[in-house]
Amino acid sequence: MISLDLNFNILTRDLSHYLENQVKVGLFGSGVGLSLVLGFSAAYTCYYLISVAKKPQLISGGKKFYHFLREQCPVVSETYYPTFWCWESRIQTLLRPFVTAKPGVIYRNELIKAADGGQISLDWFDNDDSLSHPDPATRPTVLLLPGLTGTSRESYILHMVQQSRDLGYRCVVFNNRGVSGETLLTPRTYCAANTEDLETVIEHIQRAYEAAPLMAAGVSMGGMMLANYLGRKGRETCLKGVVVFSAGWDVFECTASLEKPLDRFLFNSYLTSCLQASVHRPVLEKCYDIDHVMKARTIREFDERFTSIMFGYPTNDDYYRDASPVHRLKSVQVPMLCLNAADDVFSPSHAIPVEAVKQNPNLAMLITHHGGHIGFLEGLWPRQSTYMDRVFKQFAKAVIEQSNQLKDLS
Repeated sequence: MISLDLNFNILTRDLSHYLENQVKVGLFGSGVGLSLVLGFSAAYTCYYLISVAKKPQLISGGKKFYHFLREQCPVVSETYYPTFWCWESRIQTLLRPFVTAKPGVIYRNELIKAADGGQISLDWFDNDDSLSHPDPATRPTVLLLPGLTGTSRESYILHMVQQSRDLGYRCVVFNNRGVSGETLLTPRTYCAANTEDLETVIEHIQRAYEAAPLMAAGVSMGGMMLANYLGRKGRETCLKGVVVFSAGWDVFECTASLEKPLDRFLFNSYLTSCLQASVHRPVLEKCYDIDHVMKARTIREFDERFTSIMFGYPTNDDYYRDASPVHRLKSVQVPMLCLNAADDVFSPSHAIPVEAVKQNPNLAMLITHHGGHIGFLEGLWPRQSTYMDRVFKQFAKAVIEQSNQLKDLS
């Protein structure tokens, strides 16, 4: 309380000094105007410090994983201070792509073959200048999975590559079929429920660097795919650990939230158009009614007309049930940290699987009061790293360098 009072007094003093020198005419005279501005500023500051800036909630199914995170990832115990002028969920979500910098990253692209004859695009950042891990054979590898229509060029992916570069690690970004400019060779794209391509990618990385530890990070739908993969594989995976950001745990609840009028206007229609833009008509129109797909106005309509049909589900509800990671969390056998914001309209707070996490010692859920969907902006002008980036960096380092502490979490 002493430090908070001190910071508030300093802020008020500096603001008063600035206004006294800069504000010449106020409401009914400079004195009244200054008082109004100071009063509003003081009230807003109090509201921000009391209601907005809060410590995140850390939930884990086991004491060992909980204490590991507290010791190795101090960010999970620190107060999250959202950017004071854009802490609201939708504003954070909308602004992040525009206000955060895009670090310069030069990738090495690789196209690998899938079992059905299709091809998968991987973007590698080899980090050959790594001082801490100069041997490529043993250099730790981080697999990154973007969101619904995202690629290796998304700002949040570039920031994780930058964080990995600082740690001396290698990165590889798994681009879903048809979204990064590569030719679609077969009439199949991707969905959150199907993890065959992800399994192919993980096996390919393991064969290429058998002696290098491998962990993974997934964002939004990429996180859902990772969680579904871990639930299916159990212990039969080479991944040392996983971190998931802004995942949608129950697709029915996520879709219903995004269909509310304001969120449909701000997000749903735009994402639907992005999904439609990734449809490769020449190879797909022989198997699907693409004209009907292009008339979809929501994600649900797109999935009903395209995704669920492509992957052979009897109904769209069957697809949504299979795509929801909440049903597979009990089977996860690899340390997995999940970061969600309580105000995320893509993944509403009542659908965050707190009770399921409590039942599995390999799981931990970190819930911030604010942050939006892949937002987590902090600082006066959030150009550089976000709270999410700091969680990623600390967890990646802990998993790679302290993996012996993560054995037998039960």
